[in-house]
Amino acid sequence: MSAVDLSFDKSCRLHLKSMVDNLFSRGKTFYDFPLRLTWIALSQEEADSLFRAGCPADVGALQMLVTVPKKKRRRAVDRVLMRRRIREAYRINRRPLEDLACSCPGIRTLQLAFIYLKNENADYAEIERKMRALLAKVAVALDSAHEG
Repeated sequence: MSAVDLSFDKSCRLHLKSMVDNLFSRGKTFYDFPLRLTWIALSQEEADSLFRAGCPADVGALQMLVTVPKKKRRRAVDRVLMRRRIREAYRINRRPLEDLACSCPGIRTLQLAFIYLKNENADYAEIERKMRALLAKVAVALDSAHEG
């Protein structure tokens, strides 16, 4: 894979308030300690209904956000470190899920929110292993919904 394939630009970040609120109110959840994944697949109509003028063009096919609660990691440097590790593990391992989301005709955008649950810092290898497991669970759920 080239470096361009693994870029993580603004269209990949979930930042619009209406979409974030919708994700946490209607999304499905998977756990694999120390990560919790809340996700939702939106059709074009569902995405358009969240905005007055329709879904913005800069919304990517796969979007994510990372949350490290202050209650779990009190020091800002620890929260930033865990956010970076989670984001990097996602960036490296997202390609199969992105291909699946793009191949499903009913999906306009697939949104993912990762929440860190552990009271201590986890090493990158553990985060990456759990990230792969969670992304595989979403892929299986999407695949079964797409076929069914």
